[in-house]
Formats: sequence, structure tokens, C-alpha cells
Amino acid sequence: MSFLLTPEFWIALSQIILINIVLSGDNAVVIAMASRSLPPAQQKKAILFGSVGAIVLRVVLTFFAVYLLTLPYLKLVGAALLLWIGIGLMKSDDDEENLAGHSSLAAAIKTIVVADLVMSLDNVIGVAAAAKGNVALLVFGLVISIPLIIFGSTLILKLMGRFPVIITLGAGLLGWVAGEMAMTDPAIAGWAANQHALHNAVPALGAVTVVAVGKWLTSRQQPATANQAAA
Repeated sequence: MSFLLTPEFWIALSQIILINIVLSGDNAVVIAMASRSLPPAQQKKAILFGSVGAIVLRVVLTFFAVYLLTLPYLKLVGAALLLWIGIGLMKSDDDEENLAGHSSLAAAIKTIVVADLVMSLDNVIGVAAAAKGNVALLVFGLVISIPLIIFGSTLILKLMGRFPVIITLGAGLLGWVAGEMAMTDPAIAGWAANQHALHNAVPALGAVTVVAVGKWLTSRQQPATANQAAA
């Protein structure tokens, strides 16, 4: 445990914490959006269990990050999955089924963990670099990020109740992140490096796609819900 007394350890730990503060914003959005339709008691459970599960997966993923992110097409698949998650979160889900208890809680936790896993493909590289191969430092730094994500999720969840537009902005953010992820895939990195305009255009297209498709599906869902209620 003598490494705890070295300034290098605390400098690296500070770097990891700072990286997690910066990168926890989009994760907090996912957690808040996935749990927004649950009863208050279940919201707290979804935030807690979803955050812990996401951090555990992030720790595991970080150990393999350098290798995983050299595989072609992995980021493209992750970007497509993130678009799908963003569109799903945009859909209106105020019906009674989504408030039914354990099944909804489990679904929210699953969405949180899967979304964080996908988004962490880019995030963990910075954390792994800051840890410089020190496993204890890596795990310690990531564990510290749990309260950061939980606090951010709780704050965003409260704001969503007062300002519903945050839901749309959050879904758009997921689309933007998906576009950025796709443009950095090793399979197209050589070509994409020379396509400077696309580095903003593709993320913007991802954001617009998520919001537009999500709103379209919501508009189709509302008449069906009204017909069910009338029946």
C-alpha cells in the first residue's frame, strides 16, 4: 500500500476523477431518462443499481479497452445500438404497464447498463491512460465515479419533471454521441480523417434522427393508446 503515499498516485487519481466528471454527463442523461417513468421509490433503485452495474461493466471493459477499440466495425455497431436506445427513450411511455413494478424496474436497469456499456467504448480509453497500468488505481478511480453519476442522474431527473424539453435534448445528445462514435471506427478512420465536414455533420444527423424518429413513433403511439383507453 506504499503507492498510496506517492504523489504520482494522487495525481493520476485526480485525473481519473476529472475524466469521470466530464464523461458522466451523458451517462447521467441515460440513467435519468430510463428511470423517469418509474414511481419515485423505484427511480432511486434504478439509479442506484443501474449506476453500480454500469460502473462494474466499465471496470471490466477498461481492462480490454485498448484491444477492443482496435477492432473494426465495433464502434459502428455500438453507434447503431446507441441510436436505437435514444429513439426508445424518446418514445412516450406513460401507460400503466411501465409503472407496473419489478418488470419496469428491471427494464430501466437493463437500459442503463447497456447504454453505459456502449458509450463507455470511447470513455474508458482516457481512464485507462490515466491509470498507467495500475489496477488498484483504475478500480479505485472508477468506484469513486459512482456517486458522481448518481448525483448527476438525480439532478437531471428532477429537472425533467419541471422541463420536459430536457428529454428531447437528452435523446438528441445520445444521437450526437452515436455519430461521433461511428466516425472514429477503425474500419473507416483512414477515410474519415480527410472528411472534416462530416465530423460535425454525422453527429448532428444522429441527433436529428433520434429526435425525429422518436417523435414520429410517439405520435403513432398516442392514437393507439387513446383507442385502447376508449375500448
